[in-house]
Amino acid sequence: MPELPEVETTRRGIAPLVEGVRIEEIIVRNPNLRWPVELPAEVAGQTIERISRRAKYLIFELQHGSLIVHLGMSGNLRVVAAGAAYRKHDHVAWRLASGSELRLHDPRRFGSVHWHAGEPLSHWLLADLGVEPLGNEFNGAYLRAQAGKRRAPVKNFIMDARVVVGVGNIYANEALFLAGIRPSVRVNRLSRAAWERLAQAVREVLLEAIRLGGTTLRDFVKQDGNPGYFQQSLNVYGRQGEPCRRCATLLTGCRIGQRATTYCRSCQQN
Repeated sequence: MPELPEVETTRRGIAPLVEGVRIEEIIVRNPNLRWPVELPAEVAGQTIERISRRAKYLIFELQHGSLIVHLGMSGNLRVVAAGAAYRKHDHVAWRLASGSELRLHDPRRFGSVHWHAGEPLSHWLLADLGVEPLGNEFNGAYLRAQAGKRRAPVKNFIMDARVVVGVGNIYANEALFLAGIRPSVRVNRLSRAAWERLAQAVREVLLEAIRLGGTTLRDFVKQDGNPGYFQQSLNVYGRQGEPCRRCATLLTGCRIGQRATTYCRSCQQN
């Protein structure tokens, strides 16, 4: 699934190509995505003033209202020539005054496109989300306060979008390794110092993934068609039974919250 770094990589890739450009027409080839695609006629003729991101959602801010796009499990956005042949799973297209089309390609149809006339962050998909992990509000003190007296495993806690957005399974595994924290430890047992290490590790892992273009899963490719390269740098995720890159201990695998989890028994002892 495209996670925060992949979505941010997509935003950065398409923004220079579509910001400031007028939408001539929206073509809905298949409205049956995760939620039915229902877009008002007033979208056509408006200019895309800015593309922003909230969690794993892309927000196309128009002159009046916004389009909120989620890439689902396997979706991607590409800017192509308006006359290019449609692929089988190109479900929604924005025909632009520049002579290009922005197309949402989504084989599994778990993505979504929503119209919202009000302030974008008031939309029901965005209103109750936690803080951004790359924002100023996110730090060890914030995480510690949110944890309170909870007893949840720390991996589940940092993947809770009501606490912090965009920390998917891959990045949770990697951040916990970097912070030296075992994924199963209960949040009420972590020290102030451990929370600070974890907040810093989450930030570092996500920024590095963005720098390298996101993590390549089976279905995800960058906006320009090239794969991301962060997967080549993974320390623990998907490496169960392989030696730790830091200490050579064989990595341990388990499931926490129904998610595949890999960690080093030697390096992650907190």
